Amino acid sequence: MAMEKIRTIAVIGAGAMGSQIAMLCALAGFKTYLQDISETSLQKALDSLKFQMSRRVEKKRITETEYKMAFARMHLTTDLAEAVGTSDFIVEAIVEKLEEKRQLFAKLDELAPKHAILATNSSTIVNSKIATATSRPDKVCNMHFFNPPLKMDLVEVVTGPETSEETARTAVKLVKKLGKTPILLRKEISGFIANRLLGAMNREALSLLEQGIATHEEIDLAAREALGHPMGPFALMDMTGLDVNYYVQLQQYEESGDPLLKPSRILQEKFEKGELGRKSGKGFYTY
Repeated sequence: MAMEKIRTIAVIGAGAMGSQIAMLCALAGFKTYLQDISETSLQKALDSLKFQMSRRVEKKRITETEYKMAFARMHLTTDLAEAVGTSDFIVEAIVEKLEEKRQLFAKLDELAPKHAILATNSSTIVNSKIATATSRPDKVCNMHFFNPPLKMDLVEVVTGPETSEETARTAVKLVKKLGKTPILLRKEISGFIANRLLGAMNREALSLLEQGIATHEEIDLAAREALGHPMGPFALMDMTGLDVNYYVQLQQYEESGDPLLKPSRILQEKFEKGELGRKSGKGFYTY
């Protein structure tokens, strides 16, 4: 599937990641479907996007015409067949659980045109574990956006053992068309590049907290003031969601069997309490 032939893109999952990825596609001129099983989630996504885009109009980052045209290109639906039936490129952005992704990709394989590329936005699960649920592993890749996609510039494109050169090339070109900067990983590794670096920092930060070395506020302060990070590891985990962080660590632990990668006690406790960060109003900080 050549980049020049992509006209319609579907994004599956209307959470913060999926909705903003869909907005990027609509802004770039593509007919865009945003699909979710929940009508409530779709409405929430639409309200959030309208607020964010109106702010961009106010700040003169986009024009009123660009705003209107982008929303005119976006179609929200709970019908998976409607979303992917005529799509040339599909981005999955659902929960970070392997079995649920495999079930979805099996459905996408049945419903999407044979030429369509199927990309997962997974930040941890390599696409080869998902591609075997389809009859087109050569057209499956990771296309990992960072949170929040509208602001973050980098996108990691990851090829699996069976990902074709054309699929990788098309995904990289699409990232550029969306106004983002791609890096191409030609070899699979769980967590890719950025999240492996971030994961090492998060594990150390959680260990320091569990040992009582310092408070989470002090650890965040050290990251900001001594290392120049825009936010500390605990504030960042709250922003991305402690459930996301928990699932990522659990996936890496189950995949490797390495006890050092097992989710920390504090992280597991907060996950079980529903203290998931900004999305729930409380995580390491209260919002």
